[in-house]
Order: sequence, then structure tokens, then C-alpha cells
Amino acid sequence: MIIERIIENSLLQKLQPGKVVLLLGPRRVGKTFLLNKIITKFSEKKIFWNGEDLSVHDLLKKRSVQNYKNIIGDSEVIFIDEAQKIPEIGLILKLIIDSFPNIKIVATGSSAFDIKNSTGEPLTGRKRDLFLFPLSEKELVEYEKIEQRADNLKERLIYGSMPEIIYGKSKNEKQEYLKELMNSYLLKDILVYENVKNSAKIFDLLRMIAFQVGNEVSLNELSKKLAISKNTVERYLDLLEKVFIIFRVRGFSKNLRKEIVKSSKWYFIDNGIRNAVISNFNSLNFRDDVGALWENYMISERIKYQSYNSIFSNNYFWRTYDQQEIDFIEEREGNLFAYEFKWKPQNLKVPKAWIKAYPESQFKIISSEDYFEWLT
Repeated sequence: MIIERIIENSLLQKLQPGKVVLLLGPRRVGKTFLLNKIITKFSEKKIFWNGEDLSVHDLLKKRSVQNYKNIIGDSEVIFIDEAQKIPEIGLILKLIIDSFPNIKIVATGSSAFDIKNSTGEPLTGRKRDLFLFPLSEKELVEYEKIEQRADNLKERLIYGSMPEIIYGKSKNEKQEYLKELMNSYLLKDILVYENVKNSAKIFDLLRMIAFQVGNEVSLNELSKKLAISKNTVERYLDLLEKVFIIFRVRGFSKNLRKEIVKSSKWYFIDNGIRNAVISNFNSLNFRDDVGALWENYMISERIKYQSYNSIFSNNYFWRTYDQQEIDFIEEREGNLFAYEFKWKPQNLKVPKAWIKAYPESQFKIISSEDYFEWLT
């Protein structure tokens, strides 16, 4: 079974002469597989470079137009996997694009800070960013029978949606895979690239974030518990976000003095990674964090939905000092959409302070019985 990725058509549309398409995303979400699939669609003469191949580094090291003419010849498309591994790749790509205006380039990378730092400034106006996430509900809908959906949803709350997880592993295999993936995230993406020496502290931080999913995170509290500076906590969180392990949702406010805006909530890009961090793969019947799992899954899936459908939205949570709160706020096209996540359907009233401050907003409860349309 090969699951079609939504982003494939967008990538092909954005792949134009004189532009670099950067395909970013976590490790093992299928970037290389997608790249190889796309290569087969081109009849033009093409080049493939693996950024982990040192011979490619040597080939591109001499940054001159004549060298690149010798290498590229009459090729029209260049595909580069793990582009961030190539030294000075941003400057290399800029020279190629400027010197060969008809060339098309696709480059992949598994860490935003690495590839975007390497290619960001030199490629201003010359690149298009696309993000590939773990498999989404919209991608899986074509491959699931309706009668399987409820059970599969429960599995994804525990094991997440990484492609190799979806493709029929046993529970033990899934657990081993996620633990190995977590180690490769930390060891390969953070400890190596950013020279983070205190791996224990960064993993402890990630565990603390995992246990606080759905709650506001205090940097001061994290700093005290970890016995490291607040600045170091912020740096570690930034790194974890840039390697696509976690992402931040900030507090919303426009009118009320009582609204909390300074703190943030942190969510995992994949539920399976979150559960691997805390070493808990128990089924939902034996857990006390089902609400947090549901909230994390819904928000991460909604981020995928927004990205794949080019929905430009500012995303927030909302809470007041007197404990009125809403899980997720979307601000788009001048309108506010408020969402509360409940695993089991419930009748909830809109918080009074919210409706008073933002009477034109829309409010909806997203439960396990009616989530599907919201995400597909």
C-alpha cells in the first residue's frame, strides 16, 4: 500500500524555472520516498545529489560558474536529498539559480534551523518552502474502511502517524521504532548540528513538556527544575521546534486586561513521539491523559490541514486569570474561530468573557464523534 501525499501536487506546481523548492519535515516522514517518486515524473534530463555523499561535497566545492556548467550540462532539473549536509549549500544554489535561469531545483531537509540557515538569506525571493508532516487524517481517509476508523483513531492517539507506524507493524515493533526514532532525533539533529553537550537536560526538558501538553508552560519553572538558565531553556525549546519535534501555540488577546498572553503551550508534532518520550504506550482505557492526547492530536492534525490547504491562520489558545479558557483559536481572514477539544461529546457553553469580548466569533466543540469533517 502506497499512500498518496497531498503535498505532491503542490510541489510539482511550485517547481518552476529559477526557483528552489525546499521540502522540510521531520525525519522518516517520507521526504526521500516522495522525492524519488517525483523524479520518475520528469522526462527532462535530471541530476540527483545525496547530501550525505562526500563525493557530492567535493563535486560542488569549487563555487564557479564554469564548474557548475561542467557538472550540470544540459540538465533541467536537480534533486538534492538532505541538502543541509552540503557545506555552503545556500551560496551554491544561489549561484546555480542565477547562472542557469531555466533550472528547476528540489531540496529536502529534516531540520528547519539547518537547511533554512544554510539556504535562507542567499535564496531570498528564489525559494518556496513546503512542509511534509506525518500522515494526516485526510491522507489516510482513502485507505481506511469506515468501520475501522474509530479503532484506528485510538491507535494513532497512542502510536502516532509516522508512515512506518501506519504500515502494519505489531505493537512491540511500533514501540521499538518510536524509541529508536526519538534517539535519532536527539542524537542526529540536535546534539550533532548544534553541539548541545548536555543531552540529559534537553531530554528532561522534553519529558516535562510531554507531561504538560495542553497546559501553559512556565519558562521560570522549567529553569528551576532543570537547574539551567531561562535562556538555555528557551534555546533548547527553539531547537526542539526547529527539528519538528514540538511546536508552540501562544496566548491570544485583543481586548481584555484579564487575558493571559505572555505564556505558551507546547504540542508534539506526533503523538507517538510524545508517548515515546514518557515511555507510555498503554491503551486509552488505562490512561489518565486521554484529554491531553486528544488535544495534541487534534491541534497537530489541524496544523497539517492548514499547511496542506494553504490556510493562512494565526493560531492561539485563550485563557483569563479567572480560569475561563478555550483550547484553540484560529484568526483568519479577519474572523475568529474558537475550538474546544473533548474526547467524549459534551455540551459546553461558550465562556462568558469570550463571547462578551468577541461576539462575532464562532465556537465549536470537537469530539471523537465529529472531528472528521473538521480535518478532511
